Amino acid sequence: MTTIDAKPSGTFSIGGGLTVNRLGFGAMRLTGRGIWGEPADRAEALRVLKRLPELGVDFVDTADSYGPDVSELLIREALHPYRGIVIATKGGLTRTGPDRWIPVGRPEYLIQQAHKSRRNLGVETIDLWQLHRIDPKVPRKEQFDAIRSLIDDKIIRYAGLSEVSVEEIEAASKIFPVATVQNRYNLAERQSEDVLDYCEKRGVGFIPWFPLAAGQLAGPGSALAAAASAHRATPGQVALAWLLKRSPAMLPIPGTSKVAHLEENVGAAGVKLSDAEFAAIDRAARAA
Repeated sequence: MTTIDAKPSGTFSIGGGLTVNRLGFGAMRLTGRGIWGEPADRAEALRVLKRLPELGVDFVDTADSYGPDVSELLIREALHPYRGIVIATKGGLTRTGPDRWIPVGRPEYLIQQAHKSRRNLGVETIDLWQLHRIDPKVPRKEQFDAIRSLIDDKIIRYAGLSEVSVEEIEAASKIFPVATVQNRYNLAERQSEDVLDYCEKRGVGFIPWFPLAAGQLAGPGSALAAAASAHRATPGQVALAWLLKRSPAMLPIPGTSKVAHLEENVGAAGVKLSDAEFAAIDRAARAA
């Protein structure tokens, strides 16, 4: 692979109106330790972001809670006015310190945070805003109604959900069109298979967070290692290539704070697994 480009990953139309290359970027790791405060190397974080359009990455996922606010503000500094890059953000988690995340789903809070994200990102309308978690302390319909109001008021264009079940997607869909679902999913963690299948059938984008947790599946002699050797790729690139082949609705967003690692991740778009390789890796993952 001589050219690093996200375009070979294919495209997906979010909500039927935002077409993006299927290998995106997750901006959580651009903050400080514990996803708290400023990055240790701010200049490198900005270089990572500025490299994205050069690599064909046109889908960036962040959240108001990353920092908090730090990730959104770095994105604005590096990429505004965006020029064809879709910026997705999330709201619904508040922070009290490093690695501390507390769901807050009160409607007034969700609406406030969406307005703040809009200002942080420097946009009139947020391309895609996602409910970071459904707050169990607040009736979910109240949270969904708040999202509906954000769409109606053109604060956000499309809306999504994170860490939800099929039943929760169906409940939300009665109030607003669910454009994306962001659940934890990777080769080693496949609890959301039913959600992925549901999304694929209904044209909903499935954003797997923590997509690179291959763990022992990448060990010597493994199917993942064999495919990596055959394609002159890294096990991480093969793990991402496997996700891309798994479903046309899959939108992986591997994140990093280093340009070299970003380029390695985007290189996965050029790895095309055969059906036999895909099946062998799948069998190994299910047996692990």
